[in-house]
Amino acid sequence: MAFSFTLSAYIARRFAGMALAMVAALAALVALFDFIELLRRAATRADAGFALVASIAALRLPYVVLQILPFAVLLGGIVAFWRLSRASELVVARAAGVSAWSFLLGPVLVALAMGTLAITVVSPLSAAMMARAERLDATYLRNATGLSSLAGGKLWLRQADESVEPGGVAILAGVPEVGRDGFLLRGASLWRFSATDRPIGRAEAPLARLEPGAWVLQEAVSFGRDRQPLPAATLRLPTSLTPDRIEETFASPDTLSFWALPGFIAVLESAGFSAVRHRLTFHSLLSLPLLAAAMALLAAGFSMRHARRGGVGRMLGLGIAAGFALFLLDKVAEEFGQAGTLPVALAAWAPSVAGLLFALTLLLYTEDG
Repeated sequence: MAFSFTLSAYIARRFAGMALAMVAALAALVALFDFIELLRRAATRADAGFALVASIAALRLPYVVLQILPFAVLLGGIVAFWRLSRASELVVARAAGVSAWSFLLGPVLVALAMGTLAITVVSPLSAAMMARAERLDATYLRNATGLSSLAGGKLWLRQADESVEPGGVAILAGVPEVGRDGFLLRGASLWRFSATDRPIGRAEAPLARLEPGAWVLQEAVSFGRDRQPLPAATLRLPTSLTPDRIEETFASPDTLSFWALPGFIAVLESAGFSAVRHRLTFHSLLSLPLLAAAMALLAAGFSMRHARRGGVGRMLGLGIAAGFALFLLDKVAEEFGQAGTLPVALAAWAPSVAGLLFALTLLLYTEDG
């Protein structure tokens, strides 16, 4: 099997140029529809002008790039390989003894590099800009600001509690309020459990204030193991939580970068919140380079047919349909993952692995050397 670095690099350049052009075209198209939808929502808001709507749409652009990247790689690859086949460049290369596996190495490496760049560089940028876009959206288009609107009622927190016994757990609940006095919980209830989930005590307080390093429950009435109330007193519960961390808990995982997600997941689970959405987002980002490589191979399998053999249009249509099917599989698996029906890792990696296996099978079927 012959290998030509020059040929592989040439095809990789053609593939990269078309894939990047498709990313720009699709991102602009999606951003346009998003801008129109934001204009419709802002039509009834006197304080939401054209500049604000344009700012929100622009801030969402890196997130759009992350979402459309695999499909843009597929479409860009299909166009690039179809042009090479129409010009008989691939036919000449294969007639000279160069296998498709050799000249496809360049495009696959390009796709892997694009996916890696997306999760390491674009993801942090997307997270920061998306967080800003959601704050503007909530303030001017939804009129929903502050933690109270995010919590939607009582806030429940779970954390380690070593103050009573090693391995203990504390659960704190109350109605959140953010004001001049800081972060508060009105009508706070505190339950303490041992490491074996045995009830140790309970406390009720009209107010709990989050101070640096501790919750302070004012005029707390404590109930011991005998369930007899003790005189009201100030109760301190050590904590590592901060108001920003609590508010971030209710934010979308899309506002957290690839680098910040692992640490935030650990904080989230230690506080007793579900981290399924955040784990699913992390694994989806982690599988993005593999999905992009699968799309590149899929594009090659459907578009390297020589024009004189006929059926090129049908093959290109099947390639686009396969991309849509893979996109649909990704969304269905994501829904199952969020519902807990599928393990998070399986829901995130299954579409990428399935696409890669299908692309390799197609290439093995069509490639004769």
